[in-house]
Amino acid sequence: MPSNKPAVAGGAALRAVSFELVHHTLGNGLRVVLAPDRSAPVVGISVLYDVGFRSEPEGRTGFAHLFEHLMFQGSANLEKLEHFRYVQASGGIFNGSTHLDYTNYFESLPSNAFERGLFLEADRMRSPRITDENMANQIAVVKEEIRVNVLNRPYGGFPWLVLPPVLFDTFPNAHNGYGGFEDLQNATVQDASTFFDSYYAPANAVLCVAGDFDSDNAVELIERHFAGIRRRKKPVRPDFSESLLIEERRATVVDPLAPMPALALGYRVPDPGVDLHTYLATLLLAEILSDGDASRLQRTLVQSKRLVTDIGAYLGTFGDPLEERDPTRLNITAHYPDRSATDRIIAAVDDELDRLAMAGPEPGELDRVRTKLAATVYRELDQVMNRSLEFAKFELLFGKASLILGLPGLLAEITDDDIRAAAGRLIPASRAVVELIPGGSA
Repeated sequence: MPSNKPAVAGGAALRAVSFELVHHTLGNGLRVVLAPDRSAPVVGISVLYDVGFRSEPEGRTGFAHLFEHLMFQGSANLEKLEHFRYVQASGGIFNGSTHLDYTNYFESLPSNAFERGLFLEADRMRSPRITDENMANQIAVVKEEIRVNVLNRPYGGFPWLVLPPVLFDTFPNAHNGYGGFEDLQNATVQDASTFFDSYYAPANAVLCVAGDFDSDNAVELIERHFAGIRRRKKPVRPDFSESLLIEERRATVVDPLAPMPALALGYRVPDPGVDLHTYLATLLLAEILSDGDASRLQRTLVQSKRLVTDIGAYLGTFGDPLEERDPTRLNITAHYPDRSATDRIIAAVDDELDRLAMAGPEPGELDRVRTKLAATVYRELDQVMNRSLEFAKFELLFGKASLILGLPGLLAEITDDDIRAAAGRLIPASRAVVELIPGGSA
């Protein structure tokens, strides 16, 4: 059951939340995190595999996402669509998603369907149905998804597909995670089988269950359904690190569908797994820059100078600051009506960073964003399904599911001097700049 105790941050009281966490490891290497909470008759079941866009082999861009689709096409004992039917017939919901460093599969179910959910996840961990028919079908589905979300959509893939090739040098960090059509079309059943054998071993996964269950009974059920899955060697994760930038990089992309120009700035940031304190200071800096109408860049570039229609700053590829290992980045993106204003916008961002580096936050500014981020942590932990996903993610990426529970306290330790230092690191030489040109015009 959750409990709370206050933590003080710069005069603002933050409340640290805690849950009972039970850890267990199966003989085949599967790591298990249990977070029992009997307050509502619901369970959330999440399985995260330590494989994402960064692990794709060259010549197979988009393969991690394609394989996520294949995991829904039937499994060892279930025909195609049966997983869907069993979850929905139980009154539950389910999904999956692919990220830079992991792929997740999850469902939320009434607690009387707990064992059913465990069976479903164990069955596809044991053996998904990888066939020529399923492969061809899902390649077509993924290609259509790319058409809808990228090719036929204004600002599709901006900036997550266009910024990494400028900011990073190596294939794992710079390539198109959605995938090129030729690479997708050339993917084979053998490729999928090899990918499954390499990355979908129990030892390369974390199972987290949160909600209404007894821990001892849950361990017994998990052993019953998962322990018989063949043990396979956990893959060695490559070193994806890159050298820091020593000079600014710039590029332009053309978007025939975009109605106005856009700009993306990407800055390399500290490794959250090695220096979390400094990383969290950078996160709070991003919030100071762009969170709400009172933020620095909103006041300067939107309200005062009227150079942009919107501007935002965030860490990570998709806006979750703690879902990636190193290397990751701070992004600043803006849309604006006058293409000739690009350099003025960049100069205004630099001026704001310089002011923060010299003078630090205004009174109350750090407390405002710190309290907002703490509230985000509480909100993520409120729903059983999100709780399951967050504990599994922190266990997989940082080796500590409980780390999320301590985030409010860690945020409370960030000082004005830390914000000044974080702003001082965001210099032109440490960034990549991508200008999006609208309508195909030069």
